[in-house]
Amino acid sequence: MGVFVFLPLVLPFTAWPIARLAEQHLHPRTATRLLTVIAAVLACCSTLCLALVMVVGTAQLPGNPLPDSWSDPEVREAVPYDEIAGRLAIPALFTVLVSCASAAWRQRRVRRRSEEALGTARPGPVVVLRDEAPYAYALPGRTARVVASTGMLATLTSRERRALFAHERAHLAGRHHRFLLTVQLAARANPFLGPLRTAVTYTAERWADEEAAALVGSRKTVARAIGKAALVSQVPRGVQAPLFAHFAAAGPVPRRVAALLAPAPAGRGWPPAFTTVGLAVWTAAGGATVSALSSANATVTLYFTLHAATFSA
Repeated sequence: MGVFVFLPLVLPFTAWPIARLAEQHLHPRTATRLLTVIAAVLACCSTLCLALVMVVGTAQLPGNPLPDSWSDPEVREAVPYDEIAGRLAIPALFTVLVSCASAAWRQRRVRRRSEEALGTARPGPVVVLRDEAPYAYALPGRTARVVASTGMLATLTSRERRALFAHERAHLAGRHHRFLLTVQLAARANPFLGPLRTAVTYTAERWADEEAAALVGSRKTVARAIGKAALVSQVPRGVQAPLFAHFAAAGPVPRRVAALLAPAPAGRGWPPAFTTVGLAVWTAAGGATVSALSSANATVTLYFTLHAATFSA
């Protein structure tokens, strides 16, 4: 495997430029999908390579359940600095698995609590709760619904309320919670993917902003609604912004308002290759490709190495 087994652990750095440029130059829908795919590929590859190094490290521990031949010098030579890297990979992979499982369980728990909090609310695509605390969010699930409090609706005009509901429906229609969960798990698997998680959190909101603006027919109305909601918004108990999409989610609200006061973003096509954002896209895509090839090469190499060691013992 050589150094190729370590490349997927650091190649997320190649996606840092596009994480910022995509927010500014790509259509929010394109940016959200692109960044999520890149984050997922890089996270899977780095986790796979971490597991491969962990196998070599575990085989050297006394009393391990693996075949004794897997600790032969021929196997250990497949990983540079096998004694250090192999043993460090064990707690590292354990931390990744526990962190990802915790994030997935947390989302499931929050969703269940949010559904229980609705109690005997009338079924339907929109649920208005009698609560003076101002909030609004999209609750995904089998019966996806938009939840808003009377406190939030009281602060908005009729057109602004229409913008709010259009924004939250866009989150549900686009299944934005899946993008948010994917990048959150990716950042848990590899902390170097943190900038992509931050970027997708923003672009998903921008995506819903643009959908709402198109439906309402007034970008200024949506911008005004976001600004007013952000000033008074509170997160209801049991709901966190990284898990569910909020109309006035914590984050760069001024940037969202400024984007809505500017002309609508250009089409959803890819940027020209020889531009700053185009080069960033190709760099990130290249990093993801190299990561996939490196992890595939490491997997095949280790498989045949272990196979040969097992049958030659």
